[in-house]
Amino acid sequence: MSIDQLRTHYSFARMPFSKDLAPGMLHHHRAHAEAVARISWCISERAIGVITGECGSGKTVAARAAMADCDASRHTVVYLGTPGVGTRGTYAAIVSALGGIPRFHAASLIPQTQNALAVETQERGKTVTVIIDEAHMADAETLEGLRCLANAGMDAAPPFCLLLLGQPTLRRRLRLGAFTALEQRVGLRYALTGLDLPECASYITHHLTLAGRSDHLFSDDAIALIHQVSRGLPRVINNLALQSLVAAFAAGKAIVDESSARAAVAEVAAE
Repeated sequence: MSIDQLRTHYSFARMPFSKDLAPGMLHHHRAHAEAVARISWCISERAIGVITGECGSGKTVAARAAMADCDASRHTVVYLGTPGVGTRGTYAAIVSALGGIPRFHAASLIPQTQNALAVETQERGKTVTVIIDEAHMADAETLEGLRCLANAGMDAAPPFCLLLLGQPTLRRRLRLGAFTALEQRVGLRYALTGLDLPECASYITHHLTLAGRSDHLFSDDAIALIHQVSRGLPRVINNLALQSLVAAFAAGKAIVDESSARAAVAEVAAE
């Protein structure tokens, strides 16, 4: 079975449940909308924000949507998706993203990073947003290094917005005594939750509509099962819904029913 066969069978103009959607095409359920609004506030205030949620809850998607609303001529985004590179790697990535060549020795790299941020904000008049994804995996030294960068102005106006995106363990880690200085400077905390059943149904319908199908392609029982198993997490909903389409196609069905959804659950569970 090929993607073209699947598209032809369901008369899709494009495949649904993909992650390559433009920000304007995203489904705006409650948790997503609240996360975007709070992240936007955090950016405007150049504050430190901690956005947490289970894997697949849409943290990165929300951050991307918030940044899409920012004027590119007035904002610079530094996105770091691999916090395991350590403090030096984090500083070097910031310098590189701001157009510099990172110095080798940490003693000179630290002031270079501070200067690069100052030039971007004070001379070029831009708001810099540093996004650390998977921040729950960052070591204590890296998190402390980021705090020092954000505090470079001796409690004056923050030099940049720092967004820490991570799983719920991130919030628990920050409550530990070793992170007191960082925790006290966090201006925004938000925990993304899963979609409820009506939102899950709306989410599936939204993606199908984008693909060119505005009719009732998934039965109510199939949606209820997908919601139950996914716990309302968008990424898991995408995987189960797509596998449900495949199962229904393999069975020669025009509608995705509960048995197709159950076959999808079994398939995903076996991976």
